[in-house]
Amino acid sequence: MLRALIALLVFLSPTLAFGQVPFPQLPQPITAFSFEGKDWGVEATTTPKRAPYHAPTPTSIPGARVIMTLELKALLESNKNVVIVDVLDSKARKSIPGAFWMPSGGDGQFFAAETRKFSSALEKLTANDKTRPIVFLCINSECWLSYNAALHALEAGYKDVIWYRGGTDAWRGASLEWKTPERVSW
Repeated sequence: MLRALIALLVFLSPTLAFGQVPFPQLPQPITAFSFEGKDWGVEATTTPKRAPYHAPTPTSIPGARVIMTLELKALLESNKNVVIVDVLDSKARKSIPGAFWMPSGGDGQFFAAETRKFSSALEKLTANDKTRPIVFLCINSECWLSYNAALHALEAGYKDVIWYRGGTDAWRGASLEWKTPERVSW
């Protein structure tokens, strides 16, 4: 019994230590959709990528966690405190249910004014709770906008930043529900 408890604590310790919401446990291997798990051989970086943003992305992100489609679906079903931010820059957008839409929130170069505006918008979405889990997404694993937005959130001091690398292409690939997101002006 003690051994099982220790094993559980070791497994959960990174999550508990950083106050991060645990991802629901799913049967392994987890099904991937629309290349969300594809390793393009791109090195993770702590520097936001400048345009062009449509290019293969890394499989990890320093300081944040990566979530797969079915994990995200289970997380959203089990935790209503998660904030979802779609940063794809487009004229119209359908996204995952409950998402907020912040076009251009993943630009690769923020100056002081953009940094303040982005931080202020996140403060409103998270009720100024920097420990609240926040998920960033865009269209797919070949879009740097959500990666950049996650880096901007880390820079703003958010502690539980999650990158949904597969984006709406993976969500659609899993035949999950779509909604028109609430647009956030920033």
